[in-house]
Amino acid sequence: MQIESISIENYKVFKKATVKKLSRMLILLGANGAGKSTFFDVFGFLSDALQNNATVAINRRGGFHEVISRGCDIKKDRLKFEIKFRDLKTEEGYSPLVTYSIEIGFNSLNGKAIIHREKLSYRRGRYGRPWLFLDFTDGAGNAITNEDEYGKENTQEQRMNQKVAEPDILAIKGLGQFEQFKAISSFRGLLEKWYVSNFKIEYGRNTTDTGVATHLSVTGDNLAQVTKYLYDYKREIFNDILSKLPQRIPGITKVEAKETEEGQILLKFQDEHFKDPFVARYISDGTIKMFAYMVLLNDPEPHPLLCIEEPENFLHPDLLLQLCEEIRSYAERGGQVFVSTHSPDFVNGLTVDELFFLVKENGYSTIKAAVDDSLIKDLSKENDLGWLWRNHYIKGANL
Repeated sequence: MQIESISIENYKVFKKATVKKLSRMLILLGANGAGKSTFFDVFGFLSDALQNNATVAINRRGGFHEVISRGCDIKKDRLKFEIKFRDLKTEEGYSPLVTYSIEIGFNSLNGKAIIHREKLSYRRGRYGRPWLFLDFTDGAGNAITNEDEYGKENTQEQRMNQKVAEPDILAIKGLGQFEQFKAISSFRGLLEKWYVSNFKIEYGRNTTDTGVATHLSVTGDNLAQVTKYLYDYKREIFNDILSKLPQRIPGITKVEAKETEEGQILLKFQDEHFKDPFVARYISDGTIKMFAYMVLLNDPEPHPLLCIEEPENFLHPDLLLQLCEEIRSYAERGGQVFVSTHSPDFVNGLTVDELFFLVKENGYSTIKAAVDDSLIKDLSKENDLGWLWRNHYIKGANL
């Protein structure tokens, strides 16, 4: 799946912002407070709303008055999101553009959110009118039940009326569980499986209990378990990681995940200059973090959406181009990646269509694509993007 555009209204610093032409690997620049983390949190908010309800998602962020943009009227104004995406795995060979939109208001009488409108539609073929597959207003609506027949000659829409238990529950939460609602289920899967990396160096050094962990956790506290899983069950991927180690982590030639007598997993790193390996707690912060990224970015089942904030922390500048290559390879294998950064060295590894930046004016932010700026596009033909950014050629992306 690939997200192609996002529109955000009245959500924190985004009073009204739309970004189009989203690449599979998107790098976001911006000054502190411009909204990089808020952009990522749009998906966190929708994910929380899906797994719980809109009221819980709002309260986890301090309440409606903290979520809605400054200057809005909490009794009248609504949070609005529109996401357009394509499911890249289709049997027909043509992937339709799917549009999901939602409007969320606030009931000041009971302190709960209200989902005023929720829609999902797409045009199955290249031509013809779109079908509104899901359409709910204030907790009641309908969804198409004959989705597989859409596009066939003389096909008529067949709809099923439904009502959610509470007006703050997303309709896609219930309908996305049924196989017949493929478009709804596809978008639900994106929200359920999205991942924001919040790797903690100290957690990555942990000696963990024996067990199977197939995916790296958000904090990386199961790094040793995932390493052992790759060694035991995904040996080809593990060997590929080992083959890259000398380029990604200078001096390291081997990594082992050993099971101790106490039934715990211990990571050991072999340095080419020493006979005996070092356990994880004695190696550098940069080494453990780079290895964790390699494990994350070589996941056998990539997350449909992976977000990484400031990956340059604790890493030497010379390693950032290699990390950029790893992230791009992950995106090419099927997982879309959004990255925020403050590092010109990392930005130097990008193409102009992968670079986006935030511009904050009068307290609100908008999102710009570097490829839409003719000056940046022309200068990038002969200059590194990180150099252009550092020298203030990317207007609005600096302090």
